[in-house]
Amino acid sequence: MTEPSPRPEPTPAPVSEKQFGFTFDRLVGFRRKLDAQRKEDPDRPVVALLESEYAKKRAEVAAAEGVSEEEVEARVEAEVGGRRRFGRKRPGAAAATAAGAEAAPTASEVDDAEWVPEDDAVIGRAFRWSLVAFTAVALVAVGIWLFLSRPAPERAEQAIEAAAPELVETTAEAPPMPFTEITRDAGIDFTHYSGAYGDKLLPETMGGGGAFFDHDGDGDPDLLLVNSAPWSWAPDAAVRPTSALYLNDGAGRFREVTAEVGLDRTFYGQGVAVGDYDADGDPDLFFTAVGPNRLFENRDGRYVEVTDRAGVGGEPDVWSSAATFFDYDGDGDLDLFVGNYVRWSKEIDFEVDYRLTGVGRAYGPPMNYRGSHSYLYRNEGDGTFTDVSAEAGVQVANPATGEPAGKALAVLPIDVDEDGALDLLVANDTVGNFFFHNRGDGTFTEDGAAFGLAYDRMGNATGAMGVDAARYRNDGDLGFVIGNFANEMTSLYVSQGDPTLFADEAIGEGIGAPSRAALSFGIFLFDADLDGRLDLLQTNGHLEEEIDAVDPSQSYRQPAQLFWNAGSDARSTFVQVPPEAIGDLARPIVGRGSAYADVDADGDLDVALFQTGDRPLLLRNDQSLGHHWVRLVLVGRPPNRDALGARVALTAGGTTQYRQVNPTKSYLSQSELPLTFGLGQADRVERVDITWPDGTEQRVEAVPIDRVVTIEQPG
Repeated sequence: MTEPSPRPEPTPAPVSEKQFGFTFDRLVGFRRKLDAQRKEDPDRPVVALLESEYAKKRAEVAAAEGVSEEEVEARVEAEVGGRRRFGRKRPGAAAATAAGAEAAPTASEVDDAEWVPEDDAVIGRAFRWSLVAFTAVALVAVGIWLFLSRPAPERAEQAIEAAAPELVETTAEAPPMPFTEITRDAGIDFTHYSGAYGDKLLPETMGGGGAFFDHDGDGDPDLLLVNSAPWSWAPDAAVRPTSALYLNDGAGRFREVTAEVGLDRTFYGQGVAVGDYDADGDPDLFFTAVGPNRLFENRDGRYVEVTDRAGVGGEPDVWSSAATFFDYDGDGDLDLFVGNYVRWSKEIDFEVDYRLTGVGRAYGPPMNYRGSHSYLYRNEGDGTFTDVSAEAGVQVANPATGEPAGKALAVLPIDVDEDGALDLLVANDTVGNFFFHNRGDGTFTEDGAAFGLAYDRMGNATGAMGVDAARYRNDGDLGFVIGNFANEMTSLYVSQGDPTLFADEAIGEGIGAPSRAALSFGIFLFDADLDGRLDLLQTNGHLEEEIDAVDPSQSYRQPAQLFWNAGSDARSTFVQVPPEAIGDLARPIVGRGSAYADVDADGDLDVALFQTGDRPLLLRNDQSLGHHWVRLVLVGRPPNRDALGARVALTAGGTTQYRQVNPTKSYLSQSELPLTFGLGQADRVERVDITWPDGTEQRVEAVPIDRVVTIEQPG
């Protein structure tokens, strides 16, 4: 470990309207959303949560404008009751009013003043779906009329055979994208140990994370597999399973080095975060666990536990799930966010006593468990961290009870509004998701409901598991994908021409209906066929081994699902690739975490799927479409050498693709750091534009293709 440099003062992001709370117009839009929920069903729990959020935002606006909340509320009432359609005006219209124009505008002038370009996109989507809905209703009506007016049949009555509804066919056809399982052939011999012994304790069915990262700095992705352990009171308490680290030889063959690098430790692990927190050039490892978490510092290739010295173990009775290293305060070094799940113990588990008819005690969703506050640790630059969770605003309480509201299972750092300050999306299980909007001054506001990221399209919380985000349509709109519980569609929240306004477009984008039956954990966006468009892979598997005894539509082992990105011109952006076209990806497993990396150095992305209580699957990507590609390795200035948080825009063939350097995604897992861009048939890259974590910008031209390219930050 190198000597720590003096801790620099945090560099606040530029002050902007979006950073510091709601504007009045956004408050009006939020009120309209609240009124719509009240009208639909005023007794739903989501209404109370939205009302509490609205009150907080109203107080923000009042404080920012220096007026009373009563005055703000009166203005909101006037706006909501008036003729404004979208709650926004062009600056020119506002200026005219402020200048004291005496003549009242006509209705057409009001309409024109309120129209903004973003409205075209929103209304266009709404019109298209309204047209589809109208056409469907018309066809049904015609069908009913024909049915009622037909001549009475003379033949004898027959029994009606019910059939499941068929999915609407899409015009685009996905190419074959076969994946071949090579786990044993690649030298990986690992079985996840869940600790299950018959009492059906909830953590036993939730584990199974891992990470691709370059442990030894040779440029190849190595593989870390996180393990759990037996319970201290269980019959198998003497068994000592450990996590496992496998080194890659560069051609996709792995060798286990767990003991020789100091990771042969037994604890009830869940997930992992990888990051160079001490800025010495080597990746360090943070494991989440049921019980104390663990931080291992990489000292010249050997890991030494430094949890106590660093101050990141957490409370001994807390169940931690997802974690990520990221620089939240702009000082350059890597801070640490740790998502905590539910308040759990063996006694609580038996008190909840979840049961299935005909099965008895079973693993189940966490509705009856209390939530937990997550941790935010600030890196002090000297090998230690300070818990700033409360003062930074990441501890969210239920407004009705005052109890911790979070039940975190996944976290994603991302700069949604590109203001230079990394935000956090936290996927919560059975309660609303959190979106922690970074204010740039060391604090966050929780804007999940306000941004449209907290609930599904019906205003309900989902059983959210894994998460990823990208500009998957190669345009300005960002999409968050979140895997959910069985009989809940995968969520796809897409920005509506505004980085503070999202809507769930899962149905229209083609993943809603196909994902509904699956119980999804790991999920990520990657370019599986190197055509220049990000595809979607979700890893599935149920909690309960005997679920088919009570629900024949479900199974414990479930196949993964691969959705091909057909492009924004297709009827729906995503098309599910048929099981027969994805090879061993279609094998039913008890899927949990997932990650990707180019393990065999052939340019395309291979995949690892992690299971609970079973072996992982390492799947080689065997697509053979002949597309070009380029892989970018970014090297930033110390202390953030891995350039976590950097944004990249690559233009090739007239199309610009967007990425952010962020290995944390999916469920309890991390993928490799290099950024893979498929180029399709394009045979050259016009330019690469980089916004480095400190805000400096760089353009690189004449980037070679079909190879790995390293780009260092100037200076």
